[in-house]
Amino acid sequence: MKALLVAAGLGTRLRPITYKIPKCLVPIHGKPLLGYWIERLVEQGIEHIYINTHYLAEAVEAYVGSHPLRNHITLVYEERLLGTGGTLKKLGALLGGQAFLFAHADNLTKFELASFIEAHQARGEGVEITMMTFLTDTPHACGIVEWNQDRRVTAFYEKVVDPPGNHANAAVYLLEPSVHHFLSLIPKEVIDFSTEVLPHYLHRMQVFSNSTYHRDIGSLKSLYLAEQEFAYD
Repeated sequence: MKALLVAAGLGTRLRPITYKIPKCLVPIHGKPLLGYWIERLVEQGIEHIYINTHYLAEAVEAYVGSHPLRNHITLVYEERLLGTGGTLKKLGALLGGQAFLFAHADNLTKFELASFIEAHQARGEGVEITMMTFLTDTPHACGIVEWNQDRRVTAFYEKVVDPPGNHANAAVYLLEPSVHHFLSLIPKEVIDFSTEVLPHYLHRMQVFSNSTYHRDIGSLKSLYLAEQEFAYD
């Protein structure tokens, strides 16, 4: 299986740190977020990782170029930001015409890839996306998810003021190639995956609950909490 990590964003909510460091390289216990992703995915069997770059791309290139696992990685520079869906539209053909992992690299997470894949393989008829979810302490800042007894997503609330719950989208997915085909039919380049793609897959998307660890490093407070909570093994 291959993976696509989106890592090109400006990281405005982590300023002033991200004036000089791209968000994907912000360190937790001295290790960049991207380092946790690369090591955990390769250790668990991902054969190749594609990573998009844009903001402070030279820093990401230098980090990956010196990483011991660099042969498992291909960087793709975006001249302009395409949005998470736009990046997937552009690069999805590289992922081999089979199910693949798609994730936001500005999250800090632990999960067993084998269990995630097993859940996806056991999906019901018509399901094309398995979405990782987690319990969040800041539901207003996340995409909140509701699902039925078959674990199929029935509603999605993207960063609303008073969301109906705290089960959040972790922005880590297993996708069937048909999702990339759907994106290829959208007649524009810049696409947001959460707001323009996920709603199309209600009832054709299932959840996989991450009960080990997940935090969106989307603010200075969440970065501080991650430093207190996270233990890497």
